[in-house]
Amino acid sequence: MGDMTSPDPYRIDTRCTAFLDDRRIAAGELRHVALRAQQALEAQPDARLLIFDDADARLIDLDLRGGAAEVVQRLNRGEVPTPSGTEVPKRGRGRPRLGVVAREVTLLPRHWQWLSAQPGGASVALRKLVDAARREHAAGDQRRAAQERAYRFLSSMGGDRPGFEEATRALFAGDSLKFDAEVSAWPDDVRDHATMLAADAWPH
Repeated sequence: MGDMTSPDPYRIDTRCTAFLDDRRIAAGELRHVALRAQQALEAQPDARLLIFDDADARLIDLDLRGGAAEVVQRLNRGEVPTPSGTEVPKRGRGRPRLGVVAREVTLLPRHWQWLSAQPGGASVALRKLVDAARREHAAGDQRRAAQERAYRFLSSMGGDRPGFEEATRALFAGDSLKFDAEVSAWPDDVRDHATMLAADAWPH
């Protein structure tokens, strides 16, 4: 299940990595990676270019038409995509300095009754419960995020490679040795990036 919130557009300082076919050609801020990617694609127009957000390995679909100057102009104008093609949420009422966002929560009457009786009311109680759950499950959440991040990259770069199915099973089973063995024969840049993305997926 994906995130129910609509993410903001990518920023020009978003950290990302670009691959041209099986070769990693650039890594760093989006503004720099975009230029390197445009130049590489101009030299090899038939190659496959993929740019990954380093945070979650989602693909960044940039408009690289024209020369380097045009790419820079588009980035400077803020013409960068939004993750997953979702719309940017409109800013509503609330307390923007605190980042408070109003959303609908559906609970049974007994839940509302309990929340309302808590110090500070339902909103304060819910925030405390969420913060406590985040602390308690931080390690598991980090592991799941790493699994999803690595899986996205594997699917894009290794979906048709020998060992892909076995590698993904090992990834979600927490078997780092099996994972490393299955991707060991892949191109160096692809293997190394997949291994890096999966680093937090293993039990400690």
